[in-house]
Amino acid sequence: MRPIPLFVVIITSISDFSLQYDEPLGLLRVEWASGDDMRTFRTSATELLQLSQQLGVRHLLLNMNTLPDISVYDQVWLSTDWMAAVVNSPLERVVLVNHRRRVHNQLAIESLIAQARRSIRFDIQYFPQPGPGLHWLSDYSDRLPALLAEWAALHGPAIPPASAPATPRPLYRPHDS
Repeated sequence: MRPIPLFVVIITSISDFSLQYDEPLGLLRVEWASGDDMRTFRTSATELLQLSQQLGVRHLLLNMNTLPDISVYDQVWLSTDWMAAVVNSPLERVVLVNHRRRVHNQLAIESLIAQARRSIRFDIQYFPQPGPGLHWLSDYSDRLPALLAEWAALHGPAIPPASAPATPRPLYRPHDS
């Protein structure tokens, strides 16, 4: 069995995002990389859209777990300026990674999707973690282990959010009667 050519690229041209692109899969992985600083969000989101169109991205994974809460002003901008271009892109599948406890961004994104629903021609799925979403986007491609290894080498192993609250749970015991 001969090795699979990678054609995988880590893209560093948009400093607010960590980006990974796999050309044969037409897959772009996107994670916010600027912590809580959202001052350049709109500029970077516009650059992301242009890059996605330039590459002809068909499969997009957007990790919402790494993005701070989206302000109301940015939500309005996304719905009026950004979504029109997204719905006219060659996207076929989109994965939105959002842990169930990230309610603010979940509601913001669902509102954007609801507003553009009639124009959306691609499939959108939610996953709590990137790994399962990448499997779905790539149709369980044999290229995926190399993609995951490259990402882990650059960003470290994925650490899923804790499944339990950060505060200790109270200890409940039955009362002796």
